[in-house]
Formats: sequence, structure tokens, C-alpha cells
Amino acid sequence: MMGQEFFVLSFPPLVIGIFASIACALPGNFLILRKQALIGDALSHVVLPGIVVAFVITGAITTWPMMLGALSAAFLAIALIQAVQRIGRIEQGAAMGVVFTTMFALGVLLLEMTDTSKVHLDVEHALYGSLESLIWIDSYGWQSLLSIEDLSYMPVELWRMVGVCSVIVIFVVLFWRPLTLISFDEGFARTQGMRTNVMSTLLIGLSALAAIAAFDAVGSIIVIAMFICPPATARLMTNSLERQVWLSLVIASVSTVIGYYLAAYGPLVVGFEESLSAAGMIATVSGVFLALAALFGSHRKSNS
Repeated sequence: MMGQEFFVLSFPPLVIGIFASIACALPGNFLILRKQALIGDALSHVVLPGIVVAFVITGAITTWPMMLGALSAAFLAIALIQAVQRIGRIEQGAAMGVVFTTMFALGVLLLEMTDTSKVHLDVEHALYGSLESLIWIDSYGWQSLLSIEDLSYMPVELWRMVGVCSVIVIFVVLFWRPLTLISFDEGFARTQGMRTNVMSTLLIGLSALAAIAAFDAVGSIIVIAMFICPPATARLMTNSLERQVWLSLVIASVSTVIGYYLAAYGPLVVGFEESLSAAGMIATVSGVFLALAALFGSHRKSNS
């Protein structure tokens, strides 16, 4: 299906899913090396109350209020994690678990308490996103890719993800050396005069931006999976950070394409009438890749 039907129904979800996966996997590589993989999980949950509060204040689902609300919630969560860790004297993983489950539960309660019936914002949307519904109704095939007017009718989520993904790529390219240093040896980076706290905050901020931008389109399930699975899979396959990053982006993209098509057409092949959740299937495929890497890439030395 590569004609008009493909561009109307499948092209936007695939491209949005790929950009969302790349935007999450790229900072995920450094979070995993810093043993902060759960940060991505936390961020994907804590943005929900920020989004709901933005909706309550503005009365509509619009890009900038939603982004600002979610970003505020993300940085509030980071501050709360640090406070719980310091005051309670518990390890970071436990602090993150307390904060992100509490804030996500708060977001769910706010969804139930507010009138969201007139907009596409509910608990199911928060978990699974709306990837399948992001269609390009005014597409006329390949020629529409060369038409500015036709491109203007693309789902707004596509341009949002392209912009956020571009910012993250530029950040990683410009700050590759400091990101590498703080990921492998933060103490050494500090002795070199590097402001490691600033760089760590920027990395978490970029991760939050990726989670927020992807949340509306693909839901929290893909966000969690793509922060962790592709980078972890690539880490099991190579000792080189540069190769790891490239591999993780390829794995994230391939997982998205395979997962989307399995969800859309897999059930039809075996006789079922309804398709499956694209978000759930994409996350499942990325998990399968991780399992295969753990089985066949386990020869990689754990201390490398």
C-alpha cells in the first residue's frame, strides 16, 4: 500500500512514531549510561497532571500551554525526587517510584474530575496516545510531499515532533564530549572544570521535552519503551558509544515500523476484524529486540 491510501492513513503515524522514538532514544542512551533509565519512565508519567492543569486553565488542548504545563510538572517532579531522596535518605529509584506514581495518579484523578468529554483527552489517550488517528486526509499521494499547501494539512503532531527531534539532535551533536564525560566519569568531568550539574539538568530537560512532545501523539507506553529499550539493546551489542547511539536510533525506527504494521494488519492476517494498539505493539517489538540482544549479545563484558 504505497498509493494515496498509504499517505492518508499510514504515512503520518509512521513518520510521527519514528521521530518520537528517535527523540526519546537519543537522550535515553546517556540516561542509561548514567544509571538514570527510570527518569524517562518518571517523565512520561508526571507530565499528565501538567497537561490536565493546562487544559483546565485554557479550556482547550493547544500546543504551547500544554507544553508549558507538562514541562513545569516535569521539573517539579525532578525537584520532588531530589527532595524525597535527600529528606527520606532513600535511594534514587525508590524516590522516583514514589513521585512518578503519585503524580500520575493525581493526573488520572484530575482527568476524572474535569470535563474532558469534548476533547480527545482521557486515561486511554494518556496511555496509548492517538497514533492511529493521526491521518493526512488531504493527501493525494507522492505529489503531496512537494506541495506546501498539502503539507500544511499534515497533523500538527508531526511538525511538533520534527522540531523537538531536531533540537535534541543539535544538542547532542554540540555537547557530545561533555555528555560523554558526565555519562562515563562525572568525577573526572568535574576535575576538568565542567559544570556537571548544569549539563545533567540540560539532559533531563531535553528528555522531558521529548517525553512531552511524544506524549500527546504516542502516549506514555511508547515513551517509556523508547527511552529504555533501544538504548539498552544497542548497549548489549557494542562497546562504542557512537555505534551504540546509531544502533539505538535504527532499532527505535525499525521497532516503530514493524510494530505499526503488526498492529494494523497482523490481526487481519489471522482472521480478526479489529486492529491492535499501535503503541502497545511498538513497545512490544522493542522489548523483543531487547530480549534477543540479551540472549545473543550477552558475551559483551558487563564492565565495559
